[in-house]
Amino acid sequence: MIANEKNELIPTRVQNNWRVYIDYQRLNQATQKDHYPLSFIDQMLERVAGKSQYYFLDGYSGYIQINIAPEDQKKITFTCPFGIYAYRRMPFGLCNAHGTFQRCMLSIFSNLLEECRDVFVDDFSIYVSSFDDGLSSLA
Repeated sequence: MIANEKNELIPTRVQNNWRVYIDYQRLNQATQKDHYPLSFIDQMLERVAGKSQYYFLDGYSGYIQINIAPEDQKKITFTCPFGIYAYRRMPFGLCNAHGTFQRCMLSIFSNLLEECRDVFVDDFSIYVSSFDDGLSSLA
């Protein structure tokens, strides 16, 4: 929060000049691929058809909630002017990240899938017949 000329607090986002970019091409080539199946979009659309309420939630940055096993952290170590670092949580760019995240989300929401909720990588869709059903599904 930063105060303006009227002494009102304004929410701001502090940005620094550093941006990390890591090329995982060589690691992804050496990684055994996890061919976890994604949902078919036509099946998802069939479940949504006829519903009056539709909610879409973006699980932005959801990947970083998945822990990396300690023995695998050395594989995603990087250096910068301030030292050597390893991610403890899954960074964006790993070839198996979407399958791992999809598997995790499906296990969490397994009791509601295909009833009123679908998960497609980091996007959540909720479809119901009434507003009250939608509120209870979001809770």
